[in-house]
Amino acid sequence: MALSAAFKERLDQMEFTRNQRLHLLQAEKELQVEKSQILATKHASIQSIERKCLMLDQKIAAQNLKITLLRSTFQDLDSKYHCSVQQLRTLKSEVEELKELDQEREKYYQLKCSEMNEFMQNVERFRSENRLQVENLRNQVKELKRLRIYITRTII
Repeated sequence: MALSAAFKERLDQMEFTRNQRLHLLQAEKELQVEKSQILATKHASIQSIERKCLMLDQKIAAQNLKITLLRSTFQDLDSKYHCSVQQLRTLKSEVEELKELDQEREKYYQLKCSEMNEFMQNVERFRSENRLQVENLRNQVKELKRLRIYITRTII
């Protein structure tokens, strides 16, 4: 029976070792399950973060596109502004030229008006002088007619 007691003790020891190993395996299995769950949670968290990163990348790309469009619009408006400024300068220059021409025209018209007034005065003076001359000549003609009549009467 000594063999059997030793066998039984060895069997009990093996059973105990087996139970310990089973218990360790079960603990390891539970630990692996926990690790798997933690890993799955972390993996899901990483995927969520990756999705957020992708969404942020898309937002950044959209914002960059908006910035590019706004920059292009700004450059276009800046170009139009400079073109408008140049047109304004040209128009101001033309306005100044037109003002100068208008002043020259006004001086010309004033000069011509002055010349016309002088001419009208000369015409009026000429008319007056000629009226006087015509009147004098008529008077002389009348006088000559009277003289002729008088001479004719006296001769006859």
